[in-house]
Amino acid sequence: MNNIFTQFPWLDKPIRILIYFILAMLVAFILRRLAHWLVKLGRLAPHGRKPSLERQKTLQSLIVSAINVIALVSAFLASLALFIDPNALAWGVGLLGTALGFGARLIIGDYLSGLSFLFEDTFSVGDKIAILGTLAIEGVVEKINLRTTMLRSPTGELFVVPNGEIRAVRNFSRGKFSIANITLKIQGADLRTALTALEALGSEAVILLPNLIEPWQVTSRGGVIGQDTELTLIAKARFGKAAEMRPLLLTLVHERLLGMNIQLVN
Repeated sequence: MNNIFTQFPWLDKPIRILIYFILAMLVAFILRRLAHWLVKLGRLAPHGRKPSLERQKTLQSLIVSAINVIALVSAFLASLALFIDPNALAWGVGLLGTALGFGARLIIGDYLSGLSFLFEDTFSVGDKIAILGTLAIEGVVEKINLRTTMLRSPTGELFVVPNGEIRAVRNFSRGKFSIANITLKIQGADLRTALTALEALGSEAVILLPNLIEPWQVTSRGGVIGQDTELTLIAKARFGKAAEMRPLLLTLVHERLLGMNIQLVN
């Protein structure tokens, strides 16, 4: 090898650069595999602290992205050190960092926001979210890396959102309950009887309908008593069960009031 470098001295630095990048790729590969197994170890945590499968995918994607960036930057700096004095390189990196702080602050902000996702469980792969603010984007999270988050919209488009643009998030997959309100009109003459029946049925409905979390509340939006009065039943269903709960609630209420000769107004 020394003889080759003696005969072809111009090969020295290119071969060193190649070795640096090969080592960087090798180390990155090993660290990615290690990160993969470390994330899997989360399954051994106590039940209350065990991360979900979606959270494991999110962490793995972010860690792999961070490892790739660090490995490439390290190989690049090591290669530059072959041409530039290390002290001058340190000064140059400092000046470059300052320049990037002004010229590429948005990109740097995206990466810093991506790093924050490692520690904050705001959303995970598979969650349905809405990004609030100027973007106003809604969709299912398909992939998260250090710089961007990819959302699949309900109409099929793929949105690639810079992490620095994500400020306020509405997460539809982290709710504790869903609202399954129903509205009905009662004749004014039957109002007192209907209220008594609905309050009693609210406690009974929790037993009859397992997806109902608690007895409903009977309210009137308008608060006006006339020939007809509109009542709203505020019902809390188990998360994601509101759509299938509403027809069951309507059927239960209709049958109970009909059995008491209370006619609903169309």
